[in-house]
Amino acid sequence: MASTSYRRKPLSKRKSNSTNKWIFYFISFVLLLFVAIGIYKFRDGFLYYLGFKTDKNVAALSKEERKLADIRIYEVLHKHDEKAIGFDVSEYQSEIDWEQTYHIDESFELSFVFIRATAGKNKVDSRFKENWKASKERQLIRGAYHYYRPNENSIEQANNFIKNVKLEKGDLPPVLDIEKLPKSQSIDSLKVGLRRWLKKVEKHYKVKPIIYSGESYYNDFLKKEFSDYPLWIANYNFWRNHLEDDWLFWQFTEKAQIQGIEGMVDVNIFNGDKNKLLLKCIR
Repeated sequence: MASTSYRRKPLSKRKSNSTNKWIFYFISFVLLLFVAIGIYKFRDGFLYYLGFKTDKNVAALSKEERKLADIRIYEVLHKHDEKAIGFDVSEYQSEIDWEQTYHIDESFELSFVFIRATAGKNKVDSRFKENWKASKERQLIRGAYHYYRPNENSIEQANNFIKNVKLEKGDLPPVLDIEKLPKSQSIDSLKVGLRRWLKKVEKHYKVKPIIYSGESYYNDFLKKEFSDYPLWIANYNFWRNHLEDDWLFWQFTEKAQIQGIEGMVDVNIFNGDKNKLLLKCIR
């Protein structure tokens, strides 16, 4: 009887194939886990938009980008529905129909607004006066902010703000918006200038100004010297859901839609309810 021989695969090759399979299974499991976590984390937003928001679109974003932005916005606001919600505007939003600016998605009431007043040593926002007046008539809690230009004289910038902004009882404290690094001076010189602006504005309005900046910028350059000032922090991280305890305001998106305003708008959450926000206003 003839013997039959069978060729066997080399042992090392079989082990390699087995290892590759386990690696594939592990990577697939990790990816599915991340997807599952993402769906769970934003489940309310996904359910909301699967049911009601399938046809919205804005020219600046694709349909899918718009949907993702709306999911993010809804989810964050849903988690903070006990807090005061507001927005901020400048001349870039063009003319605003303030009588339409009551809610986001007809679900979340808007209580306050920050309005750009000035920039640098001589720029006045072209729509500041009309926005300032109209927001008051709309009975929003309003605040004015100055866009700081690092390479211009800080006292001249403070004078520009003071000249153009007349704060009243019930208004929010003035805001210093610092986002850029200087080109012609050191970081230490920038900090001196910021301190001079803050001190002069505080002396004039008799209230401590608020500092607005990105979270990374603030942590890297300002936190050590300016932690005694109220903070308005911008952080659009998709995975962040809550304010830090030391943040007075959190700007969590720049992609919101508000009826009455053309294009996209920044939305902010105050670290407390409307009654607490009123206590932060000028008296």
